[in-house]
Amino acid sequence: MTTEARQKGRKPAQIVDMSWDPITRIIGNLGIYTKIDFANREVVECHSTSSLFRGYSVFMKGKDPRDAGFITSRICGICGDNHTTCSDYAQQMAYGVKPPPLAEHIVNLGEAAEYMFDHTIFQDNLVFVDFCEQMVKATNPTVLARAQKTNAPRGDIHGYRTIADIMKAFNPFEGEVYKEALKVSRTTREMFCLMEGRHVHPSTLYPGGVGTMPSPTAFTDYLSRLMHVIDFVKKAVAMNDDVFDFFYEALPGYEEVGKRRILLGCWGAWQDPKVVDYRYENMERWGRAMYVTPGVVVDGELVTNSLVDINLGLRIMLGSSFYEDWVNEDPFVTHDPLGNPVDMRHPWNQTTLPVPQKRDFEGNYSWVMSPRWYDQRTGDHLALDTGGGPLARLWSTALSGLVDTPYIKATGSSVRISLPKGPELPETTLEWKIPKWSNTLERDRARPYFVAYAAAMALQFLDEAMGLVRSGDTKVFEDFEVPDEAIGCGFHEAVRGVLSHHLVIKDKKIANYHPYPPTPWNASPRDKFGTPGPYEDAVMGQPIFEENGPDDFKGVDIMRTVRSFDPCLPCGVHMYTGKGKTLSVTHSPVYGANHG
Repeated sequence: MTTEARQKGRKPAQIVDMSWDPITRIIGNLGIYTKIDFANREVVECHSTSSLFRGYSVFMKGKDPRDAGFITSRICGICGDNHTTCSDYAQQMAYGVKPPPLAEHIVNLGEAAEYMFDHTIFQDNLVFVDFCEQMVKATNPTVLARAQKTNAPRGDIHGYRTIADIMKAFNPFEGEVYKEALKVSRTTREMFCLMEGRHVHPSTLYPGGVGTMPSPTAFTDYLSRLMHVIDFVKKAVAMNDDVFDFFYEALPGYEEVGKRRILLGCWGAWQDPKVVDYRYENMERWGRAMYVTPGVVVDGELVTNSLVDINLGLRIMLGSSFYEDWVNEDPFVTHDPLGNPVDMRHPWNQTTLPVPQKRDFEGNYSWVMSPRWYDQRTGDHLALDTGGGPLARLWSTALSGLVDTPYIKATGSSVRISLPKGPELPETTLEWKIPKWSNTLERDRARPYFVAYAAAMALQFLDEAMGLVRSGDTKVFEDFEVPDEAIGCGFHEAVRGVLSHHLVIKDKKIANYHPYPPTPWNASPRDKFGTPGPYEDAVMGQPIFEENGPDDFKGVDIMRTVRSFDPCLPCGVHMYTGKGKTLSVTHSPVYGANHG
């Protein structure tokens, strides 16, 4: 249908202001403010806000750089290990140290367990609440009625007869899958602790290597737990595919929910010990050897998979955020180690200058800045998103076609994932195919596929680690000296997407340090060009399929879109301690202070 035809069919607008602040099921600092046209069933305006400032980039200055991993781990209580890992990568570049191969495998195993843990608990215990029987009954009863009559195509794998049976299994606190996912999350957390010591702030990860004792027992304990979750992973992919395919069929046009232009960023994950040396001069080569290929995908095209290109394109813009500009100050870094000029808006040169002020949607309204990636081909500052993490990782890896392991194969248009026989299900090959859209359902669909990806890669890391131990190569740490002056950058994938740490050392101390996790990218407000951030862009203009009117509107379609990005605000916001007073101190049970 043409734009003109759509306009002819429109009814007089019935605009209602609706906000969700804080967004539930995440840390409570994200607010989504919308204007909804109930006559035409669409969101016509959206602003994403963050209400808290924390100053990691401020108080890191002057610290011993060797403490950076332990300090930045506390940025987040969900993916702290991702920060430690990324910080260690940046430090290793600055110090000129390469950890032993066994140490790299141990880090990779820990990060694989973290992906399995976090994606499972988020998808099955938080995201799927929006698709469970209770929620669909409250928002789309006609869809639930249809689900009760629709057979689940993959029932032979997951064991549920109808789509409604799957939805019921995800009911919070009561559903079979909801409860099983909690058990799986415990098992994968144990796997993590075997490698990184403590969840979620690792006690055994350091620049130069790890402190984990590489005993055969540690690896066999990890493997035995992994094999217990293999079949759960196979079932999860099948259940998610059944439910999301059903939504497309039951609600024609649902592909427009959360849909935005394909602008995906992935910074890569899991180093190959045989290739990586952490030298910036070789970063393009060892970046492409990572077991998740870094890349920028624009309109379905792979623009680059070079970490050097990705690094040089980073721009931190203020836009509608509560900060003063720093561009008139002296730069910390003028050129990278290859001689390429470094922009003043690059993280190496950023200075954080907070300016608390009243929220104004016509001006400044968020503590999150506006990270953008500069596309040299067009001169555009692109508001990349992470697709919740898995969508960008799978898309970039598929297009690059570089990953080719015993368990994972990137084909150019898909990613094939081979999982061995488990206690119940046979050996299985899953294939994630590049979808038509970057939208809510495809972000959510990609998540269980990446759990399978992580499980498959963990099998390879175990094989290689145990091979080293059997050969007597048990070294896990390489000593180093902190230089007087140096720069470093680390690139990694936090669970929910791109993660970078940029470090400047002077006089053996941190002169500048900037971590950029996925949420600042996804939750960013409008930049100076007026370009909305990904949350805003994905929600704005999306249709509303919920059957409720304004008086009892739940906003489930909007919540599905926001949660599809796996929002996690601790890393997106910062702390400001100024004048104020305590209004009340309340310790609330799970269901609220007044429950019962």
